[in-house]
Amino acid sequence: MGKRVAIGMSGGVDSSVAAYLLKEQGYDVIGVTMQIWQDEDPLVSAENGGCCGLSAVDDARRVADMLDIPYYVLNFKREFKKNVIDYFMEEYMHARTPNPCIACNRYVKWEALLNRAMELGCDYIATGHYARVCQLPNGRYALRKSATVRKDQTYALYNLTQEQLSKTLMPVGEYEKEEIRKIAQDIGLLVADKKDSQEICFIPDNDYASYIKKETGEQFPEGDFVDLQGNVLGRHKGIIHYTIGQRKGLGLSLGAPAFVVEIRPETNEVVIGTNEDTFHNSLIANKVNVMSVASFEEEMRVTAKIRYSHQGAPCTIRMVGEDTIQCDFEEPVRAITPGQAVVFYDDDIVVGGGTIMGV
Repeated sequence: MGKRVAIGMSGGVDSSVAAYLLKEQGYDVIGVTMQIWQDEDPLVSAENGGCCGLSAVDDARRVADMLDIPYYVLNFKREFKKNVIDYFMEEYMHARTPNPCIACNRYVKWEALLNRAMELGCDYIATGHYARVCQLPNGRYALRKSATVRKDQTYALYNLTQEQLSKTLMPVGEYEKEEIRKIAQDIGLLVADKKDSQEICFIPDNDYASYIKKETGEQFPEGDFVDLQGNVLGRHKGIIHYTIGQRKGLGLSLGAPAFVVEIRPETNEVVIGTNEDTFHNSLIANKVNVMSVASFEEEMRVTAKIRYSHQGAPCTIRMVGEDTIQCDFEEPVRAITPGQAVVFYDDDIVVGGGTIMGV
């Protein structure tokens, strides 16, 4: 029997085909779904699904049965609440825009799952992410972009550690998305045509503000919209309703397009400007994670992505503090958003990244 691997199964086509590919490659595969939902109405969870909802369990179990692999549902509710939900709400309450998927990947789908997998006697964990793990000539483990560039998920995985990467398999990263669906159809998987999950799994209606109000019991008072000179332009609904670069839903009639350029929690102000005002030449980030290199001690030229959908922009990075990095872009980039990740690439290899603090 080959080496044992625990694969996180979401009930979707990618993780289902990943389990199949691993078994075909000779691994002793164990299917695992991470129970993370927080005692919400089962009917709501079943309807909305998400990557780890109740409906995911039914689909994942059926796939595991078809592939003839053991299947477990493991409880990660506590880890998910602490590292994802609480973090998400705390960031919004401090006028930052978090990325819960990055936190979930680092602390739940990898750290917690890897620990549990080792207890089950596994050598590796695996997922259906579109990314590739590689070991570089310098001995370090890193991520390479997926063969399917438009589905590439390395941005959301930049925070993984060397230990985690050394024990990770990502079989679908070598394939185009269409190939994965065709494999699923060819082997008769029931989830072959299942839609990809898009929304944040614990907020299926995407109404972040209502969720935060409900969970925290706090009210977020109205405040002033102001321009860059401090002139009051109108009233906003509460700072958790806004993010940098936002144009829609402001409720302002200024005779020209208006954009959020800054959020000031200390004065409860949302600063409004033009689209040009959302562009900046540099950013500062902390909570730095290195991947392909041992450190960022030397100045480096890289390509930086400041959000998942960003195409990336050439820049120079250098450390300006013990855990603080400055990124200077060749040309201004739009809507640098505190709380989001900045991820650095050397061609298709992830160099590392950090959490944006500001401009």
